[in-house]
Amino acid sequence: MHREVLIMVCTCDLAGQVRGKGFPARDLKARASRGVGWTPTNSLITAFGPIADSPWGPHGDLILAPDPDTEVNVDFGDDSPPERFVLGDLRETDGKPWSCCPRDFLRRGLHALEREAGLRLHASFEHEFVYTGVQARANSAYSLAGFREQGLFGEMLIRSLRGAGLEPDTFMAEYAPRQYEITLGPAPGLAAADRAVILRELVRATAQRLDHRAIFSPMLDPDGVGNGVHIHFSLRDPNGVAIMHDPAGPGELSPIAGQFVAGILHHMPMLCALTAPSVISYQRLTPHRWSAFVNNLGYRDREAGVRICPVFQVPGAAPLGNQFHLEYRAADAAASPYLALGALVWAGLQGIRDKLPAPSPTRDEDLSGLSDEDLEQRGLQRLPEFLEDALQLLERTPQARDWLGAPLLDAYLRHKRAEINYVKHLEPEEQCERYRGVY
Repeated sequence: MHREVLIMVCTCDLAGQVRGKGFPARDLKARASRGVGWTPTNSLITAFGPIADSPWGPHGDLILAPDPDTEVNVDFGDDSPPERFVLGDLRETDGKPWSCCPRDFLRRGLHALEREAGLRLHASFEHEFVYTGVQARANSAYSLAGFREQGLFGEMLIRSLRGAGLEPDTFMAEYAPRQYEITLGPAPGLAAADRAVILRELVRATAQRLDHRAIFSPMLDPDGVGNGVHIHFSLRDPNGVAIMHDPAGPGELSPIAGQFVAGILHHMPMLCALTAPSVISYQRLTPHRWSAFVNNLGYRDREAGVRICPVFQVPGAAPLGNQFHLEYRAADAAASPYLALGALVWAGLQGIRDKLPAPSPTRDEDLSGLSDEDLEQRGLQRLPEFLEDALQLLERTPQARDWLGAPLLDAYLRHKRAEINYVKHLEPEEQCERYRGVY
């Protein structure tokens, strides 16, 4: 059988979906500058397929330009075509960045962070998903049996990730039935988001080659546990030196790291519109699901909005300052990694701009019993309980309009409100079913 290898140049859009165009792989070098044609209204395709009310309609043209540094070429060793794609940027036809490109939103934030504060962000996305190739068992959490039952899936996945130039860290059977977790080593900001997109697609590609699915939907069942995406991050100076840790600071945060985290926490209820952007995401952001529900900084607390992660001082461990990092927990895979990480970068930078005081971390306490008034007295706030509430906060926040730019903010609000309208008449169980089919 004679074949010619194809490659697809992709964007991870406002719905966190990966879309693009294919072309002969041997043309990749030539396409690096001129890209492929793209349509502005494609960005208004919702997760469920229908197009939201578009400000562009059938008009306008863009370039989807591949970034060769993100090329994936993974051969699974079977008769299927290799997994071949490359991530790219949405540009105007003169080559300038398009105002609604999610990847450029993150890039702009990272450039602003380094220009204004002399800081670079490193991050890693910790993903949870459900693999349909195993039976749902009540007692498989973290178990050897759950690890064993997935068979070849884990080994194939790790090989595919390494083949794509990623750095696999851990793979495990998670708490919920059929749920697994995969983590990567940290990377500089834009590369970290690229790797999150690539990881999700390779998880799906691996499952497909075993005739199963990997499901990243935030909730599969309203009464279930849900799948999160925890964003681990740290700050470094331009020379790569870690600068987050100060044993004398609140929560052991350095002064500038305290301002950065304070910005994230101050804006966190609004950030949820970008980091937990599905209707069913808010079924998950509730107490006692080991998920975030308050905008607090928690010391090793898996229900905190932002968690201070542990450091290890055993022989062979990395220097303490290099280990020290934080984890943003109100995120899931309905979000584009570029929008989610970009939101944290811009909010953190705003905290530095405003010289916000470092937050005092909570320790070993359950905040779910506190009233809104009690939380307010402690400088805390309950996260939104519905996507529309988060969108209204986003819409009313002047800084968000500055970070995103008016065109991207407008497009995003249209997109997400169309998504809400698509499922608002459904019962929670039916909503979960719809999202399960697309994520």
